Amino acid sequence: MNTHRPNARALWLALALAGAPGAALLANTPEPTVDVALKEHRAVGQARLRVWGFEVYDASLWTAPGFDAQRYAEHRFGLELSYLRSFKGRDIAERSIDEMRGLASVSPAQAAQWLAAMSALFPDVQRGDRITGVHVPGSGARFYLNGQWRGEIADAGFARLFFGIWLSPKTSQPRMRDNLLQPLAQARQP
Repeated sequence: MNTHRPNARALWLALALAGAPGAALLANTPEPTVDVALKEHRAVGQARLRVWGFEVYDASLWTAPGFDAQRYAEHRFGLELSYLRSFKGRDIAERSIDEMRGLASVSPAQAAQWLAAMSALFPDVQRGDRITGVHVPGSGARFYLNGQWRGEIADAGFARLFFGIWLSPKTSQPRMRDNLLQPLAQARQP
């Protein structure tokens, strides 16, 4: 009998206590589909990202009544990206880190941890694939591929910066932010 071979539970516990990126994927039981995760939400804004004339993805913001864009990190919401071309998952993760660093200072160690977690979650995508991120306030971000559970990063700081790529006033794509949020502003007008 090999007494030095750790069982899976002990290994995951050790990773969780060590703060390993993989541990963030085990935070709690998520909803199995994006439809269940966002059942009280509706699509409020859409935008298309174009870079140097190339169409990259269509984005849709899903919110519940009372959503306040200035305090987005306090709300549960979804952001769906419907890809218009193929990308490697690692490239999506690296671009996300670059955008997050444009919003706030991120240490090299933190960036490496988040990059590893996103690289494990984000698959290579083809035209028509949808990745939906669900912001869970105070907890982190859950991800779905074509409506099915993919994984989560249980880190509220990560979630704030990740969704800030689209919703922060400091985004590199202010027109996209305006298009995603404009229907909310119009709904508040008398």
